[in-house]
Amino acid sequence: MATVTFRDTTRYYAGVDRPAVDGLDLEVADGEFLVLVGPSGCGKSTTLRMLAGLEGVDYGQIHIGDRDVTNLPPKDRDIAMVFQNYALYPHMTVGENIGFHLKIAKMNKAERAERVKTAAELLDLTPYLDRKPAKLSGGQRQRVAMGRAIVREPSVFLMDEPLSNLDAQLRVQTRTQIASLQRRLGITTIYVTHDQVEAMTMGDKVAVLKDGLLQQCDTPIGLFARPVNLFVAGFIGSPSMNLIKTTVDAEGALVGGTRLALTPAQRSALTSADIVVGVRPEGWEVGEAADGITAVVEVVEELGSDQYLYCKSTHDDQILTVRTPGMASWQRGEKIGLSPKPGAVHLFDAAGGERL
Repeated sequence: MATVTFRDTTRYYAGVDRPAVDGLDLEVADGEFLVLVGPSGCGKSTTLRMLAGLEGVDYGQIHIGDRDVTNLPPKDRDIAMVFQNYALYPHMTVGENIGFHLKIAKMNKAERAERVKTAAELLDLTPYLDRKPAKLSGGQRQRVAMGRAIVREPSVFLMDEPLSNLDAQLRVQTRTQIASLQRRLGITTIYVTHDQVEAMTMGDKVAVLKDGLLQQCDTPIGLFARPVNLFVAGFIGSPSMNLIKTTVDAEGALVGGTRLALTPAQRSALTSADIVVGVRPEGWEVGEAADGITAVVEVVEELGSDQYLYCKSTHDDQILTVRTPGMASWQRGEKIGLSPKPGAVHLFDAAGGERL
């Protein structure tokens, strides 16, 4: 096992002016499960591939433990990678697929069989060791790909969107199995996904990237409770945070009839009088139409335990999302008043997007 460190790591692609990954400084602790998340093209897969040795590094360094692996070939980095397309050999059995790299490494047959057996037991694949991949479900095939990585006993696991080919129910089941397995094995793991729900439910830490730049790296709770900028605030959370533009005067900012005071430090960080107020769906008090922001309920989304109201503000037609207890009696077309709950407000500078 080992730490993983990116030091000012940068990667350019030919013909593109902007780097795919720009000056990445990131450290993954020994045994930690780190998830890289962000929209398509943000640099998360490039980051993983640089660590694996599948992409070059134009500037900066990458360390695994005490070793500088920046220019080492993939085979010398002591990593194992799981891809989204499984990459199994169709003519081999499950057992042969799991043990293939050990066979190539000329490990003796007895030790190879023992490692395959142990990995199969961990992944509940023992009954399928003699089957070919074509006879397995998508979730079982992905577990075989993981078994092939586990038997190598690497210092670092790398996983590049391994659940993207699975249906929704199987994704939930398999992500729980992966997170549980990683904690049992205690191997440093870096996992790439574009799904922020997946990121928040699996990672010890989550690193959010945008346009090749690291925006924030924190625990899931830290990201949710204190996003450092507007991008993280809008990206993390499902449904996403409501972001309302307003202005600051001598008394503070007014949102839905609620006066929000700013601290001296927040005022000094402002670059103009314009700010953005963030309120998560569960951060609203719902009252009479005359109280707070007057809004009309456009859609009621009933989930049983929760209910989401998608409302249009009568002031500026902005759509606001409100989370209420399930089975509530709100109706489409009903007028309501929305006021932010105490302590549920996030303030951001409108110009730079930074948290105040």
